[in-house]
Amino acid sequence: MEKSEFRVLIKHYFLRKKTITETKKKLDKYYGDSVPSISMVKKWFTEFRCGRTSTSDAERSGRPKEVITPEIVDKIHEMILDDRRMKVRELAHAVGISTERVHHILHEYLDKRKLSARWVPRLLTLDHKRNRVTTSKECLAMFSRNPDEFLRRFVTVDETWIHHNTPETKEQSKQWVSRGERGPKKAKQSLSANKVMATVFWDARGVIHIDYLEKGKTITGEYYSKLLDRFDVDLKQNGRIW
Repeated sequence: MEKSEFRVLIKHYFLRKKTITETKKKLDKYYGDSVPSISMVKKWFTEFRCGRTSTSDAERSGRPKEVITPEIVDKIHEMILDDRRMKVRELAHAVGISTERVHHILHEYLDKRKLSARWVPRLLTLDHKRNRVTTSKECLAMFSRNPDEFLRRFVTVDETWIHHNTPETKEQSKQWVSRGERGPKKAKQSLSANKVMATVFWDARGVIHIDYLEKGKTITGEYYSKLLDRFDVDLKQNGRIW
């Protein structure tokens, strides 16, 4: 069976609201090993969703490489710098070339790849990063001069949410059992919606002060000023006199 005939069948199943998986199964059932791959079925579903009606091959230039000019490469480069989330199809439409040529330009000419954003604790500005590096270098220099004195005087503070109910981890729930014995069971639980913000001060010898934020209040400059006063009292009571 010709490729164009398979495309007609794929379009038929697409118009009948079949899924990509259902279409592939039907083609496999009736036509065996000669059917298009799942990726090819997916490609044509995408084409039809975008408004394509023809199942014929698109007209091609006899010399496709001539389509890639320095001007087109520069144009695509400018467009992705302006909007790094642009789709290949949008780039192809804007410069008037095929998506295959755009892929080629992005990978071979511009050495680009599209990555998903990853989760990070917080986004830092360049100034934030420089300040962190400077402070870290200063701390490292002081530690190198006198490690014991540095650790005696160094206090760290951080904030964290404490849930009223925190389910045990998978590791914590492990039990020793005999070979062939069924493993333990436990009901599925989630973190409690009720939680409290805790601010913790500690040094090399342990926790110095813990403060729990009252419900309905927020951390402000005034709150932190009073918190430091309470911390100072605990610092002296615990014998951490500088």
